[in-house]
Amino acid sequence: LERAMRLVEDKRDVVILMDSITRLARAYNLVVPPSGRTLSGGIDPAALYKPKKFFGAARNIEEGGSLTILATALVDTGSRMDDVIYEEFKGTGNLELQLSRELSERRIFPAIDIKKSGTRKEELLMPSEELEEIWKLRKNMTGDSLEYTEQLIRFLRKTKNNQQFFKEFQDVSFGKKNPTRNLKR
Repeated sequence: LERAMRLVEDKRDVVILMDSITRLARAYNLVVPPSGRTLSGGIDPAALYKPKKFFGAARNIEEGGSLTILATALVDTGSRMDDVIYEEFKGTGNLELQLSRELSERRIFPAIDIKKSGTRKEELLMPSEELEEIWKLRKNMTGDSLEYTEQLIRFLRKTKNNQQFFKEFQDVSFGKKNPTRNLKR
């Protein structure tokens, strides 16, 4: 992390990939001196201090570089500790990308759970017209999210850019409640 910070000060853009923030917090939970308090799941709040500091180091320096940290977190493991760690970090990131085991098992890639994934400040990333179209897509996501995602990926592969995708999607879905039924071509 220190080296990454020096590179950022030298006007470089740095990306750190971390697998996983959950395991880092668990490791600190084993070695941190007890604070006298314990969160549900058996984790000491002091064990979260250094992982939060590490994750919080991500930034974009004015007239400098940037530090981006991409970290994984374990979810749905059955461990209360993992759930507590995930919830502690959930609000600190700019992007939450949840993978779908079901999509992966069906060999559908990218195996992203579209309903559970998203980014903050998406209005800064794209024109308002595209953002409105994305909101319409999300509203239409009803029923089987696996089927919807599979069809959406197929449809995305057939179009060259966002404008073409939204136009064709709108043409196909005009007057339909669930436009993905018509996406199989």
